[in-house]
Amino acid sequence: MNNKKKYFFTETLLRWDRESNKRTMPWKGEKDPYKIWLSEIILQQTRVEQGLDYYNRFIKQFPSINKLASAPESAVFKLWEGLGYYTRCRNLVATAKYISDELEGNFPSTYADILKLKGVGSYTAAAISSFAYNLPHAVVDGNVMRVLARYFGIETPIDSSSGKNDFNMLAQELLPDGKAAKYNQAIMDFGATVCKPQSPTCATCPLQKKCTAYQQGRQEYYPVKAGKLVKKHRYFYYLIVSQAGKHFIRKRAGKDIWQNLHEFILVERKEPAENPEQEIQGWLKQRSIGANKIKSISKTYRQQLTHQTIHGCFISVELKGPQLIEGYELISKTKMKKLAFPRFITTYFEEEKFF
Repeated sequence: MNNKKKYFFTETLLRWDRESNKRTMPWKGEKDPYKIWLSEIILQQTRVEQGLDYYNRFIKQFPSINKLASAPESAVFKLWEGLGYYTRCRNLVATAKYISDELEGNFPSTYADILKLKGVGSYTAAAISSFAYNLPHAVVDGNVMRVLARYFGIETPIDSSSGKNDFNMLAQELLPDGKAAKYNQAIMDFGATVCKPQSPTCATCPLQKKCTAYQQGRQEYYPVKAGKLVKKHRYFYYLIVSQAGKHFIRKRAGKDIWQNLHEFILVERKEPAENPEQEIQGWLKQRSIGANKIKSISKTYRQQLTHQTIHGCFISVELKGPQLIEGYELISKTKMKKLAFPRFITTYFEEEKFF
């Protein structure tokens, strides 16, 4: 690959960062590894616009890793509520406790040690080590791969093993000596504001004259992907069953989505119910749960996750009298407000003014 083209890329990107990069975020220029780590975990699979408020709230409530480590897990999950991908939150808690208890609150300072932390992959380790310690490790995320693919005209699919290896090697070659933090932030900002997925601002792009995609008029072609992910659909029917002013609630367990979050009584189907009221009555009867009537059925709600789509509705059920439902406990609305629920349910709370 042409060394002059590589040199032009790096130097032009750094100049653009100095003279034209107006993108502001509270963690930009931050050197505290705890705050950088927190921002990176929040932003995994999350748009900056969505993660910004969460970051600010976490920093306000947990200004240090020791504060986060000593907080009740329920409080951390409640603060995370609505952000999704809750494995990140579990890893956040586990890593905070590990650093606080085992490392005396001292964040690891090498790429290798940072990479050992739970929930930290090569991208996050590179981001923390370069931004906090200016270590020479290139970040490679979706923005970076798109910029590199377009500029260099890379045909290798970004979702293939060889593609990931090629992009990592190229990104490392482009990293300027002693300027890892500046360069990494610059290329990510450039991908987010100039070399965007749709409608990139090629007319004013400083890399335009040497950009392969621009010269070919194939900006929308890059980056190349090997195949599309097949997503599955699941159908959730939540029974809102109240008794003496309380509702039956459980905490989700196992390795499925929304682990450690709370929910109403769940009936899951592989296909949508043709007659939800009739099917729920049958389900209640099978489990010897006596119900006078189904009071209401909500509209259909939908939540798009990375690998699946959740469809479903909320069914308000009136019981004949006091009963116990295995696996669920009666919780008051006052206590429910302090529990963490998946976004699928909090959307219902908001729209129905549940509290």
